[in-house]
Amino acid sequence: MSELNDIALKVIGNGKGILAADESTGTMTKRLDSVNVESSSKNRLIFRETLFSSESMKNCIGGVILYDETIKQSGSSGKKIPLLISDSNAVPGIKVDTGAKVLAGSSDEKITEGLDGLRERLKEYYKLGARFTKWRAVYVISKEYPSKLSIISNAHALARYAALAQESGMVPIVEPEVLMDGSHTAEDCYQKTSEVIKRCFEELILNKVDLKGIILKPNMILPGSKCEQKISSEDIAKFTVKCLKDSVPSEVPGIAFLSGGQTEIEATENLNSINKINNTNFVMTYSYGRALQQSALKFWSKNIEDTKGTQATFNHRANMCSLASQGKWSKDIEKQNS
Repeated sequence: MSELNDIALKVIGNGKGILAADESTGTMTKRLDSVNVESSSKNRLIFRETLFSSESMKNCIGGVILYDETIKQSGSSGKKIPLLISDSNAVPGIKVDTGAKVLAGSSDEKITEGLDGLRERLKEYYKLGARFTKWRAVYVISKEYPSKLSIISNAHALARYAALAQESGMVPIVEPEVLMDGSHTAEDCYQKTSEVIKRCFEELILNKVDLKGIILKPNMILPGSKCEQKISSEDIAKFTVKCLKDSVPSEVPGIAFLSGGQTEIEATENLNSINKINNTNFVMTYSYGRALQQSALKFWSKNIEDTKGTQATFNHRANMCSLASQGKWSKDIEKQNS
């Protein structure tokens, strides 16, 4: 299993992080609609290929999470997308869940589906070049949620998925996302996230998952988007590091945070604050979708043929995230390089 540990560290080590480009066709259509670009298969590919062939892929991006459509496509040069990514010395990955559906017995909560036929799909993705995988579970916070049913059901599904991914020779990203939606405080988020993560690891251990060969993708500890509480980036970092130190077994090589509705600057600043006080052995880096792509998408939408300009915008954001993953980012550096 040391091979899985090597892959995990290649994806998240050396100041690198993950580009989450695994938006479903529906989600990508919403993103493109928001910038008035037609969501055709061709346009989705053009935007993604523009990012995948950028300079920062070599220095800042250790892995790219793909969607089923993208992993099977070829770029403008005829090169298969997984090969385009691995030629930059990044690792191709694949989202393998089939989405969050209503949880029977608790209709306000979700359970992630996709275990049926997963072993066969994993074999196919491995042949296509994927070496890591992603499965996302989502949890809402309120006075009564997340329920025990949601916590246990999603942890069990994440663990079964992770075991199958490792069986197929791929590193599983385990993503339990406690959502930002709601009026909960950072203290509430801390308590619920701790509960969710601890249960996930109980199930992972029960399912004989090698913890040295996984990547954890959690939320940061933040107040809800409708909460009046305002806390500093330093306090977000303290809550987040304490939560993970107390909840994650030491064998896990690293943690790649999701941005979860934060702006590009918030996601960068908070990751930087986390790494300034990271006194654990975990690599703490990024696995961002919107927080890596949003500015590049807006720029690209004005002229989808301006590849160099779009790449320059993306390179800037990726470089800032890379600095933040090492605790070396600052607002001054952000301004100087923008």
